[in-house]
Amino acid sequence: MPAARRVVDGTGWEAEAGYSRAARSGCCVAVSGTTDTGADGAAAHPGDTHAQTRACLERALTAAGTLGARPDQVLRTRLLLAPGADWRGAARAHAEVLGEVAPANTTLFVAGLVGEGFLVEVELDACTGATS
Repeated sequence: MPAARRVVDGTGWEAEAGYSRAARSGCCVAVSGTTDTGADGAAAHPGDTHAQTRACLERALTAAGTLGARPDQVLRTRLLLAPGADWRGAARAHAEVLGEVAPANTTLFVAGLVGEGFLVEVELDACTGATS
């Protein structure tokens, strides 16, 4: 099997914690937990679960796309919600971005997320059907 291909997006989280934004091995593409990180490293849409979720999903899809995965190839998403997040706002954003695809999804409330002001973290897995 060829070596995994990896993507970083320059937020600084990857270098600090030693991970990739996304990785591909064969037909599998996995996108790490993705937050709505602005240029200053803080939450770009503080207090807005819907806007954060949309931004997270779009950023995750961009990372997956860099490795050859299309939105219609997304198999699973995970939405991790911090205390105080609006799960309905997150669900609405998920439906707006991926409703036509309707991937498997798990949405969880967690004790908290790393970084100030983040309400949502999104993970995404896709399968391209091709091994290159």
